[in-house]
Amino acid sequence: DEFPFSDARKIPVDDKKVFSLFGSTEAINVKPEDIDSDVASYAVPEFGTTFVRQMLIDTRPTTFAGLVKISGLSHGTDVWLGNAKELVNGTTDYGTIGFDKIIGCRDDIMIYLIDKGVAASLAFKIMESVRKGKGLSIDQEELLLQHQIPSWFIESCKKIKYLFPKAHATAYVIMALRISWFKVHRPIYYYAAYFSKRAKEFDAEAFAMGKNAIRNRIIEIESKIQKHEDVSNKEIDLLDELKIALEMTLRGYTFKQ
Repeated sequence: DEFPFSDARKIPVDDKKVFSLFGSTEAINVKPEDIDSDVASYAVPEFGTTFVRQMLIDTRPTTFAGLVKISGLSHGTDVWLGNAKELVNGTTDYGTIGFDKIIGCRDDIMIYLIDKGVAASLAFKIMESVRKGKGLSIDQEELLLQHQIPSWFIESCKKIKYLFPKAHATAYVIMALRISWFKVHRPIYYYAAYFSKRAKEFDAEAFAMGKNAIRNRIIEIESKIQKHEDVSNKEIDLLDELKIALEMTLRGYTFKQ
């Protein structure tokens, strides 16, 4: 089909079907159990790794801002694991903190503190200290307590080692949504581009033999991992490509033999 936009930058970033890829597999008409994933973000830049797909499952973002936060969390250090994840899951003494409230990008700190009455210059300095992994000084922590900033927020700031900028995260999300448009509306182009440009490893024989062969190869590698047998880096990289190939074949497309 002819590409309906005169410029790739005109691809919408609010397409409901495209957005649904980050919360379900309905848009690609594949059952979650068939691709071993509750979301359909395989091969989507920034959102296709096991780590980020699990993050999507844990948080179920429903807005553009939510995806931006996911991008920030995935690029930060000590921001999600051992920090925000526990707050969202309610496994800390602070109870369950809503996903929309947790710190995802460095800007979240400054904007929140200004909203709570902290002077902009001080809010900026605190943001800079936290995003560089320097935590909070005694004076800064005292200032936050004076402004009745929640204890969970203060403790979260202390754990962070690096925070991603929101503008950068936003650019990644826009790119991901535009590329995802092809996954929904022009899937054969999407998979052709991925396996031509991005795939790290190939098993041409399994790919060409179709979904059963691909699934058997996945089971073989995952079984070795579970049994703690020697698994090469090539096999680990191949595992991701096999899952993307399986998704493609389940959608009715094939690799030419």
